[in-house]
Formats: sequence, structure tokens, C-alpha cells
Amino acid sequence: MKATRTAPHPVLSQYYASQDDRQRFVAALFDGAARHYDRLCGVMSLGCGQSYRRAVLRRAGLRPGMSLLDVATGTGLVARSAMSVLGETRAVVGLDPSHGMLREARKTLSVSLVQGRVEDLSFAANRFDLVSMGYALRHVADLGVAFAECRRVLKPEGRLVVLEVSRPRSVVGEWVLRVFLQKVVPLIMRVTTGYTQAGLITNYYWDTIAQCVPPVEILEISRASGFVDVERRVSRGFLSEYVGIKPAG
Repeated sequence: MKATRTAPHPVLSQYYASQDDRQRFVAALFDGAARHYDRLCGVMSLGCGQSYRRAVLRRAGLRPGMSLLDVATGTGLVARSAMSVLGETRAVVGLDPSHGMLREARKTLSVSLVQGRVEDLSFAANRFDLVSMGYALRHVADLGVAFAECRRVLKPEGRLVVLEVSRPRSVVGEWVLRVFLQKVVPLIMRVTTGYTQAGLITNYYWDTIAQCVPPVEILEISRASGFVDVERRVSRGFLSEYVGIKPAG
């Protein structure tokens, strides 16, 4: 099936000059943040991130006996939540383009960890029961290609579940999230860890959230990439769960 080609957001010239430069910028950003990333995510989620990830995976239908590919696994936070559900290391595979992130993931995970990009998955077709992506949709190069690759490696009736932060609809909610990411989180990180570069990654996060294509377009692209029964569930006004199913045929 022909993939729909769409970038998740326009070029952010304050960080990189072109779409071709984005991949290098993002790789360097996450390599540099890897050592502090678990702490950063804990602060951003107010300590509730792992319980939320487990709940999302269970809502998507993950259960013992299944196999899961976690793309853009980072330090393995979604993969860890999957392990708590599946209880079998061979059932989970994590994939990420960042050397630094995978190095940190290997400190806490014994699952298979592979370096690679979601737009070019090095797995056979029809292999996994579920493919997950945690808060990385805004960082891929091409939404249509990414969705098409996820569909390819899923078994018939397998599910894609994407966790993402979406721009709040209310002005107040948008202000609170922006200030929290741009001001509060970097301050907490500096005080508690001495990490002074948190502001760069949280500012980038906010700009990608603010400039990301709207949820309705993400749903349309996933349908155009071959998924059915596509839906978006929203929690707390800004946490999105996108779920789609690969057709049985």
C-alpha cells in the first residue's frame, strides 16, 4: 500500500535549517539527554508516567502471550511497562535511532534492543501483535511512512498504539503546559540533578507540540496507511492515545 507522506510539523528554524538537518539535530539532542532522560520524564509526568503507560497498553489489548515492538523506545520506558504486563523478555523488542538512549535502556532492560528508525524497520512482515510508540510521533521524519512500516510488521488484527502529547484546546491549558515545560521542568532538573541543558529539550518539546499537525490529520494519515477502527482517546486534556488495527485480510 502506498504511504501518505507527511511531516509531523514544519521546519523549526530555531533548531535546524531544513528537514534533512532535523534527523541529525534530533539524534544529537537525545544522545545528549540520555543520561538524564528517565529523571526528566519522571518530572514531566509528575511521577505518574509508568502507571499511565501500563494502562494505555492494557487498554490497547496487550496481554500475556503477545509480542510487542516498541519503536522510538528511548531509555525503554514503554518497554518496561510492557514487560510488567507480558512478563517475558523475549516478547518485547525495543528500537531507537539514538546510541545514547539505547545505552541507558540496556542498564535496566534485558529485552532485545535494536538501533534503527521507524521509517525503515528491519523486521519481517506480520511479526508482532502490537506496536507501540511513546511520545515520539512528533520526532519522526514522515508520518505516512512510519505508519505504513508499523502496519507491515504487525500481524493481521494486530494493533498500533501511539502515546502523544497534544496541544491543549483551552487557552489556559495551553499556557499551563507551556510554562510547565519551558520554565518549571528545567528549573527542577537544574536544582535536583545539575542538568543545565533540560531547557533545550523541553523548549523543543513545546515547539513540536505547538506546531504538530492536528489530531484529525494524524487519524486520517493512519487510515490512509491501512489501519482500520482508528480512534483517539484523550486524557487530562492533552494526553492522546491513537489506536489502529491492521485488517484481518
